[in-house]
Formats: sequence, structure tokens, C-alpha cells
Amino acid sequence: MTAAPASAEVKSTCGTYICVATAYQGRDYVQDITVTTRDGLPGTLRAFVGDYRGSKTNASRWRFVVNREIRAYPRLAVCGGLDRGGRVIENHCVMIP
Repeated sequence: MTAAPASAEVKSTCGTYICVATAYQGRDYVQDITVTTRDGLPGTLRAFVGDYRGSKTNASRWRFVVNREIRAYPRLAVCGGLDRGGRVIENHCVMIP
């Protein structure tokens, strides 16, 4: 994973099955979303925020490049998801700021 610019902040949190991390600037600009399975096994990973829907990928860890300004007040929810066997296992969100 490439490092975020010095002006970017990084925030992460974990749910039961996945961890979601995001690099962002201010309260409106999302650079990327990284979704990782906690058990290290692959699944269909997703990333979403506002009207952004990242493509799906079959992996245990994936970085979705967003590079978009997305306005949401009072806080922005940057989310990741895990599907396995055609079922949603978990959606988990990081709140900004």
C-alpha cells in the first residue's frame, strides 16, 4: 500500500469480520479506502461512501482509490463490506471526522 500524502489523515476501525481504513483530507475529501478481512481468508470486498461505490474484488485485502470530494454533514461514513457465498457477511464504517 502506498503512503498517503503528509497532509492526509488516516482513520481505521474493525468490526467482527473486517477492518476498514481510510485516508482523507479535511472532512470532505476521501483519498482511499482499504478493506481487510480479519481471518485472512478471501471474500468479495466492497467499498462505499456517499455516491461512490468501489468495484468488488475477490481478495483478503484491497485498497480502493477514491480521490473524491464527498460532502456529508455532520459526519461522513466511509464503509467497507464483505460478502461470502453470495451473502453479505458484514458492512462496517469509519466515521469522519
